[in-house]
Amino acid sequence: MKLAAIGDLHCTDRSQGEIRRMLEGVDREARVLLLAGDLTNCGLLEEGEVLIEELGQLRLPKIAVLGNHDHENDRADELGMALSAAGVHMLNSSTCVIDGIGFVGAKGFGGGFGQRRIQPFGERSIKTFVQASIEETTRLETAMKALATERKVALLHYSPVRETLLGESPEIFPFLGCSLLADALDRQGAAVILHGHAHNGTPGGRTAGGIPVHNVSRYVQSRNGGRPYLLFEV
Repeated sequence: MKLAAIGDLHCTDRSQGEIRRMLEGVDREARVLLLAGDLTNCGLLEEGEVLIEELGQLRLPKIAVLGNHDHENDRADELGMALSAAGVHMLNSSTCVIDGIGFVGAKGFGGGFGQRRIQPFGERSIKTFVQASIEETTRLETAMKALATERKVALLHYSPVRETLLGESPEIFPFLGCSLLADALDRQGAAVILHGHAHNGTPGGRTAGGIPVHNVSRYVQSRNGGRPYLLFEV
């Protein structure tokens, strides 16, 4: 199956026509479109309405997760419901299956990578931050276990590996992803992992278990003058 993936649309209430132009022709090139979070700029329902109108021009299945920008105004649930009602498969530590391919999606969270991952020690605020990452990973892995398909695609907003963040300031790596996500997906197996969030990052990397990871932020994908989305086959 040929898939297209893009993250960080950052749709505003003034984006009429912009998203449509950005994705022009994608429904002729791909069977499914994957949206890796930050669908809107500030998580406003007005932005979601514009996005729904823009995406409505595309005649292919759309699968999406929300990103941190979509949570900015504490209306993420309403935004997700509106997109779902418009026909977008919204994944929140949940799954869907299209033509025998299983898709699992979650926003993910920060926390850092490997031995430098933030530990739940000290102030309650640090423990709460780490606990959010653990809970997000646990829900992702539970959803992954429930997928019975042979081929599985994981869609995130936050990165599961450090490699696709290279180009960003190292000081903010802990806020761009967490290796707990990669550990969970390595345990359960996936054909590929997709994420956005890191606008200045690097296109590709791999988990410790060898799963390909693609940073599909539109800023990364279009940096060298190419299309703003990634096309690939599973």
